[in-house]
Amino acid sequence: MLSRVLTLTLAIAALAGCSTNPAGEGKQRVVAGFYPLEFLAERIGGDAVSVTTLAQPGAEPHDLELKPSQVVQITDADLVLYLKGFQPELDEAVEQKTEGKSFDVTTASPLVGGDPHIWLDPSRMATLADAVGRRLNQPEAAKVLQTELIKLDTEFAAGLKSCQRRQIVTSHDAFGYLARRYQLEQIPITGLTPEGEPTPQQLREVKQKAQQTGATTIFFETLVSPAVAETLANEIGAKTAVLDPLEGLEAGSSEDYFSVMRINLDTLREALGCS
Repeated sequence: MLSRVLTLTLAIAALAGCSTNPAGEGKQRVVAGFYPLEFLAERIGGDAVSVTTLAQPGAEPHDLELKPSQVVQITDADLVLYLKGFQPELDEAVEQKTEGKSFDVTTASPLVGGDPHIWLDPSRMATLADAVGRRLNQPEAAKVLQTELIKLDTEFAAGLKSCQRRQIVTSHDAFGYLARRYQLEQIPITGLTPEGEPTPQQLREVKQKAQQTGATTIFFETLVSPAVAETLANEIGAKTAVLDPLEGLEAGSSEDYFSVMRINLDTLREALGCS
């Protein structure tokens, strides 16, 4: 990984003369690693920032491979927002190029067990909003967003309080923070990496747990193949549904963090038989 970033660095000189930002003249130039951090920067920074997101819509952000032009954007940024460990190539670029202009959001909300998906807990997202607001010198805008996130947290807590089932079978281990926040139990088919392939033994264990808990729904994701989830659902007579980990929006989507999270809440309520 390091050698690839070093190779990209050599290409920067050829692009150095093109690193102007006319569209963002007079604005803080913010580079975000992937969608949830883009959302925070845009909502808090407003017209005072120009935000560039490295992970492309519809692409799995874990697999980010930086282009030379993106390394230039990282170098020229006033602030780089990233989640250390989530996009290894970005970690390497930040270490080499930003010299104090970067902000690792895990310093504001530390990870549990190496799980990066902190944004799926709205209360943790509110903590990130406060931290990003301080970095952008926009505390009032951050407070407004925090209020909205606390309201979302309250909606989840109320909506998932009384349910027939509390176990969610997911295609990968992305919903640990959400599950802990609202007293659910996640049963993941694969680990923290969405592209991971489950072993036959893992599939048997998940199938057994799904049957024991009476799961009626197997959840899959928007940016990952649903094949394994569909196979498991067929074997136990369940249906499938999308539970979006919000690692990125699909190309052309009109949704945002709040609308997707509320769709997730509705999906969970139906699947778990909540009243």
